Amino acid sequence: MEDALRDYIHFLQIEKGLADNSIASYRRDLNQYLKFLKEVEEVAEVNQIERHHIREFLKHLDDAGKSSSSIARMISTIRSFHRFIIQEYGVKHDASLHIQTPKKERKLPKVLSNSDVETLLDLNGSEPLDLRNKAMLETLYATGLRISELLSLKVNDLHLMMGFVRIIGKGGKERIVPLGKHAQQAIEEYVEHARPSFLKHNQTDALFLNHRGKQMTRQGFWKVLKKIAREKGIRAELTPHTLRHSFASHLLENGADLRAVQEMLGHADISTTQIYTHISKTRMKDIYQNYHPRA
Repeated sequence: MEDALRDYIHFLQIEKGLADNSIASYRRDLNQYLKFLKEVEEVAEVNQIERHHIREFLKHLDDAGKSSSSIARMISTIRSFHRFIIQEYGVKHDASLHIQTPKKERKLPKVLSNSDVETLLDLNGSEPLDLRNKAMLETLYATGLRISELLSLKVNDLHLMMGFVRIIGKGGKERIVPLGKHAQQAIEEYVEHARPSFLKHNQTDALFLNHRGKQMTRQGFWKVLKKIAREKGIRAELTPHTLRHSFASHLLENGADLRAVQEMLGHADISTTQIYTHISKTRMKDIYQNYHPRA
């Protein structure tokens, strides 16, 4: 089995050309798998591996508290390894066939309360940095953009008179998303009074700039968000994606059509958007429990 593992890793490196991190992940998973087969199931050769051995290994992972996503990744690795040993080692059957992959747990995304959003967006400074930060946060919450979409916005993507912004999302797909009046006002003030001071002598059509006059980076935005949240005393878990989740959840809570929210988020499949309806139902239950006299 050690020879088969060594040859498989060599195959991944030379023929597949996988990155070092991917190679290390495959090696780690397969070392664990083969060690279990050898020490617990007393399997000495790859042609002795049977389906029940794999099932016992997966049960071992489940008993150890491994997540369904970790087990699913392990199954994928095992399947790939077994295809290799059938081709290269003359193993007669694929013991990994019909091994079911566990369904991944769909964790509800974290969203901010309405009051936390109001606190976060309550930025009244008049310095260029203040105007830029307010414009970025207002736009993110008003549109539900992915952080990459926000930071790749161009000045020409804005249509402030008509109240919308043009987005080029995943796969180069274009969509039009409305801007609320607060975001419109924040962007107008930033473009007129702050962006020129960031731009300096640079030539760029990027909307949101850093202090060097370059397009704002994800790391730069993340630092800004953490700093503001800390200053505002917001204890809720907060990432750039939290505002996107909050945008969708708050729309649905207030009666927005699911298809419209799907369109604004740029989801190809409505099932991706439907997870936000579960958040709304969870909140509805909490409200009922807290306020109904016979809850």
